[in-house]
Amino acid sequence: MRKNVLRTIITLTSVFLIGNTMNAMAETLWEKTHPRRDQVNDRLERQHYRIHQEVKEGDMTHAQAMRLHRADHSVRREERLMASQHKGHITRRQQGILNRQENRISRRIGQ
Repeated sequence: MRKNVLRTIITLTSVFLIGNTMNAMAETLWEKTHPRRDQVNDRLERQHYRIHQEVKEGDMTHAQAMRLHRADHSVRREERLMASQHKGHITRRQQGILNRQENRISRRIGQ
């Protein structure tokens, strides 16, 4: 009985570790093959979190948050459009354009 429980625990732990390793590998592959898009999307995720924190702390209204989310969504849509024109990648120049747009939105978050 004890051996079966131990065997089950070991099996479940192995499955869990393999699953986590596969997720880490997938993220790494995306980061390696699309570093510019990954950087832009990471910034969008951080800004999304910051907006939620501002609302949660009462420093921003829901209407202000909605406008900022809409602006972020516009940047993400533009990033996808740019990538569709270059086989899934964005150029350094396009990354700069998107970053400047994100900078403008970012400055509006902490006001």
